[in-house]
Amino acid sequence: MSSLFDSFWRAAAYCLIPRVIVLSLMPLLLIAIIAGVSTYFFWDAAIASVQQMLGDAGLLSGLWNWLASMGWNHVTEYLAPLLVVLAAVPVIVLVALLSVAVFMTPALVNLVAERRFPRLARKKGASIFASVLWSALSTVVALLALVVSSPLWLIPPLVLVLPPLIWGWLTYRVMSFDALSEHASKEERQTLFARHRYSLLGIGVVCGFLGAAPSLVWASAVVFAAAFLVLIPVAIWIYTLVFAFSSLWFTHYCLAALERLRAERNEAAVEMPAATAVIDEVPVALPAEPPLALPGETVVKPGNN
Repeated sequence: MSSLFDSFWRAAAYCLIPRVIVLSLMPLLLIAIIAGVSTYFFWDAAIASVQQMLGDAGLLSGLWNWLASMGWNHVTEYLAPLLVVLAAVPVIVLVALLSVAVFMTPALVNLVAERRFPRLARKKGASIFASVLWSALSTVVALLALVVSSPLWLIPPLVLVLPPLIWGWLTYRVMSFDALSEHASKEERQTLFARHRYSLLGIGVVCGFLGAAPSLVWASAVVFAAAFLVLIPVAIWIYTLVFAFSSLWFTHYCLAALERLRAERNEAAVEMPAATAVIDEVPVALPAEPPLALPGETVVKPGNN
């Protein structure tokens, strides 16, 4: 339990490091760049396509005529940009968050390793491809578990237990793997997963609840439409900061556990009894002792005839 609290407060303290704050602000910068480039190259074509689609929709022609009779002329000219923005914003945000997630985790692992575990050997037990494959398979399993367990959500207590457990399991599987992929061997990673399964699951569940915080800001943006442009960037920044904290918490816990595991094995190797060591000995031929002579006898030494 002490390891959980120790890694928790260390992760919280690391969130105040300037490098981590800059990483948490990267999605906003990336979103601005993607939005600017997309607007420059695709805005006019997207608006024209949406306007043509709205005008060619036969089911909507009656609505446009009715709005025109009410004095609302050229409604499609105002509606098309809004639809383009509503369609583009989720895609841009998702691409930005995924891009930052891919680069943020290795950067945070390196930060913790440099500052706290500089002498911890890197055995590179998993490649980037293995990490991506592990994350994809774990995500598929979690989604299947959500679909299968969804009927049970109608039972009031279970709806508060099952989704956090599933997302917590997914979070622990993905982030623990990424935290150990650079430093631990495959055998060490499997040993740590088996030894600390419940502690890692507990960290994942807590991080899953923390990840719900940005949803409250998203909901506020829907209610307070006037503050949409302010609340959405705030929600994205909070989401990235929660992601950074989660990654730091798993990294501190997993690397500390790896360090203890190696220390235990080194101590066990030093304390191994010397009798268990196999030593090859070569027999040495000793010179033959001459027999004892009785009184009056002559001793014949070997080699003398």
